[in-house]
Amino acid sequence: MPQAALRGVIPPVATIFDDNGQFHPAGMGVVIDRVLASPVNGMLFLGSAGEFAHLATPVRKAIAEFCIDRVAGRRPVIVGTAAAGTAEAIDLARHAEKSGADAIIVVNPYYTTLSEARLEAHYRAIADAVELPILLYNFPGMTKQELSVELVQRLALACPNIVGIKDTVDCMSHIRRLIVEVKAARPDFLVFCGYDEYLLDTLLLGGDGVIPASANFAPELTCGIYAAQQRGDLAAIVPLMRRLAVLSSMYAIDTPFYGLLKEALRLTGSDIPTGVVAPATPPDAATKQRLVEVLVRAGILPG
Repeated sequence: MPQAALRGVIPPVATIFDDNGQFHPAGMGVVIDRVLASPVNGMLFLGSAGEFAHLATPVRKAIAEFCIDRVAGRRPVIVGTAAAGTAEAIDLARHAEKSGADAIIVVNPYYTTLSEARLEAHYRAIADAVELPILLYNFPGMTKQELSVELVQRLALACPNIVGIKDTVDCMSHIRRLIVEVKAARPDFLVFCGYDEYLLDTLLLGGDGVIPASANFAPELTCGIYAAQQRGDLAAIVPLMRRLAVLSSMYAIDTPFYGLLKEALRLTGSDIPTGVVAPATPPDAATKQRLVEVLVRAGILPG
């Protein structure tokens, strides 16, 4: 797959489970088909929104196989293969490669804080183990450890198949430095923001796109912003950005937000179960009502 295909809006697709927390292939197929019918540029499975951290390795592998087969080459597929240990991360990466993924994304090991030298060795080992394009995933809000710009640049220069990063940080300065410094050293290195509302700033600075959970059910916002920016139509971006600003507040309604994401899919027309995997639990009625209010204010649901 040409690296150029990994650009634009690539949603982290929700993984669909029944009320007992068991993978629900029929519901997953409904969501995949819905996302494929939208103008997104690719699909990410088993990312944070896909609840990967709560799943056993055999289950993750089965889900990856199902999703890759269902997409069937109609969009580039990225699979999340992160693990707290290097050996398991390599095993998942090799499985994704064997199963036909187009790329993988790897958040840094969680729980144990590592020296930067050990972080670098972890990523180099994964890069040496597969030929697939690899996206780094920086999410210090979850891992409690940031991937520094200097580390990212070293990995980008040392490992040709480390092709980009998803930067989920609530601060444009880190994204800016990745674009200004890492792209200066390796121009084809891809920089995606993780938070939906930073899409326009990322693009204007020279970044490559966004990996937004909202594109599961409201792709018209981020896809519309991306398309308008590409054609230079800044006037068309303003109303979309204002709606996206309202919609982005949904992520703070519940922790984790997996259940709300599936509720949003259901409320906007997908006939799916909305189960989550323990220790997550479904949102209560009051939390669901707060979601409805946000969706109405953002123009996703009628008032």
